[in-house]
Amino acid sequence: MHLEFLVEEASLESALTQLLPKILPSTVTYKIHAFRGKTDLLAKLPNRLKGYQAWLPPDWKIVILIDEDREDCLKLKQQLEIMAISSGLITKSSCQKDKSFQVLNRIVVEELEAWFFGDVEAIRQAYPKVSPNLANQKKYREPDAIKGGTWEALERVLRNAGYHQGGLEKYKASSEISKYMNPESNLSKSFKVFYQGLLEIINSKQV
Repeated sequence: MHLEFLVEEASLESALTQLLPKILPSTVTYKIHAFRGKTDLLAKLPNRLKGYQAWLPPDWKIVILIDEDREDCLKLKQQLEIMAISSGLITKSSCQKDKSFQVLNRIVVEELEAWFFGDVEAIRQAYPKVSPNLANQKKYREPDAIKGGTWEALERVLRNAGYHQGGLEKYKASSEISKYMNPESNLSKSFKVFYQGLLEIINSKQV
């Protein structure tokens, strides 16, 4: 089996580079394609999917991963679904139960940094000076519901601990934190949905 990941930018690619070997068995191959932001991904996605539809082998799956960015999650998901179905591909949400699908659409709520707050221990392993009480602070207990933006919150936490003083370097932080993340124990709801989707793919007997 082979998975094609289409993601909106390089920091998400960096995180997946660290995370996927912890999730996927060695028998599953994959390739990550990073775009130049959400707008770029959405603009190019229809033609990209039509290209896949013309030759996609039966044991290949496409995983599309995009930030919510405070948009309407359901509308964004529907937009991705329509693009895939219009290209002649079968999505997980549109296929019948126990039938094979080709595309898994997943939304990062609200941004990649929420996944990092879902694993505070990974943040602290990457940045040891971060407060050990971070996980106990009420505003960080629900990673997908952090107010004021998750990347802004992560920047604030790291700067207060003496890191990223010139501003959050998203790619660098992504690489350093995801290295220590444990997919099985992440508290972010959107990460759990993404993780479960991958498990369903690799555990499926259908190709």
